[in-house]
Amino acid sequence: MRLLLAATALALLTGCESISFYGQAIGGHLRLMSQAKPLDTWLTDPATPADLKQRLETARGIREFASRELHLPDNGSYTTYADLGRRFAVYNVFAAPTFSVDPKPECFPITGCVAYRGFYSEKDANAYADKLREQGFDVYTGGVLAYSTLGWFDDPLLSTFIRYPDAQVARLVFHELAHQLVYAKGDTTFNESFAVVVEDEGVRRWLDAQGRAADLAAFRAAQERKRDLAARIKETRERLKAIYATKLTPEQMLEQKKGEFDRLRALYPTFVPPEPNNAFLVSIALYNEFVPALERVLAASGSLDAFYERARTLAHEDRKQRDALLANSN
Repeated sequence: MRLLLAATALALLTGCESISFYGQAIGGHLRLMSQAKPLDTWLTDPATPADLKQRLETARGIREFASRELHLPDNGSYTTYADLGRRFAVYNVFAAPTFSVDPKPECFPITGCVAYRGFYSEKDANAYADKLREQGFDVYTGGVLAYSTLGWFDDPLLSTFIRYPDAQVARLVFHELAHQLVYAKGDTTFNESFAVVVEDEGVRRWLDAQGRAADLAAFRAAQERKRDLAARIKETRERLKAIYATKLTPEQMLEQKKGEFDRLRALYPTFVPPEPNNAFLVSIALYNEFVPALERVLAASGSLDAFYERARTLAHEDRKQRDALLANSN
């Protein structure tokens, strides 16, 4: 309710476009929450399919492991389930200038500035993306399986991810709970990188505790592939950043830009979209930029609790100071 009132007040102060955006955000989240029912309600309902009951039981075990073994918040989040009847929970729109690898910031009263704008409707997301393209931005829109309200609400398990492999369900639950634990206002890259480190460590511990050696090996292999992609994305961003800083003509920069994206797509044809751009790079980099540095912090901390405390300290630092500390974490 506090979040609802704050967002509504801001919308009334900032004009029609904000009213429209906050209206869809408030309405979309409240509709989602209204569909959530306790796990026991689903599990005791004869109409609930047997395979869904099994998935919900597994998710409940994952949720209990998160608080008991990973020391993530012990609250009502992920103790309910909602069937949304659609593929994604929300759609995030990322944007970046034509000759910049930095995201266009989207600023809000509760979360501060983030690197994307989220919509519950794919149609609304596409309309906003089209508007940004008309303004000359590179734009990328991606569907999101789950999101965190940072503890303002008890986030539910969702139909958008409940039938994914067990390790992926665990990864999402651990990731979103991590956002409730540590959050640096206005720094999407730090927040997402922290949550990725927690999810990776959490899934490894959960699979090991389950004695699922084959699944653990498969998860580690998948994570290595993701790391390789993230490294390639970072290299591409660095080269593009250097190109954009030159005194080349726009036409020359566009030609070199195309060459960089052609090389990236040749390496990852099934993952990189047909027409990748700066905004696509942003959408990947946000989740990986500080992962290596934060993994070193975790290794040096000795325990998860000590790591969380160190991350909280970093979250309260000035952003430039935080970036410098992470850069020197070797």
